[in-house]
Amino acid sequence: MLPPDLRQTLVMVAQAMRDARDPWWVISSAAVALHGVVPITVADVDVVTSIADARRTMTRVGVGPAKQSASPMFRSTVFGQWTAPPLMVEIMAGFHVATPAGWTEVLPKTRVPIEVEEATIYVPDRVELAKILRLFGRPKDYERIRLLATQP
Repeated sequence: MLPPDLRQTLVMVAQAMRDARDPWWVISSAAVALHGVVPITVADVDVVTSIADARRTMTRVGVGPAKQSASPMFRSTVFGQWTAPPLMVEIMAGFHVATPAGWTEVLPKTRVPIEVEEATIYVPDRVELAKILRLFGRPKDYERIRLLATQP
């Protein structure tokens, strides 16, 4: 069962993304939670989409471009932080992670629909989500990979 603040945030994300023209995904800890993994702590909701949809969505919800992530590991062509929902939503397009091979784009290929209070949220499948988390390479990401692998 998803915590109420996460449920409400995800419903708001689905509403904000309803007119998206391109695929979009929730990734990271919120995606792990949507796959039914427990326990998992979700501090924010990360949305990856196209540049055009990121700009349209940010305009729709009244969010201007934000400075890049506090972590030098990540960069995005378009980045915004939507603070109206209970949990912060980070909207990212042209999202890249620093890896030993250089900057690597994070753009999922699989798209699993998950219903949350009659709203549809899209996440990468478990295998692809684990690959994305492995790219991030932080201790919390390895713990999420372990949880994904050990829970149905």
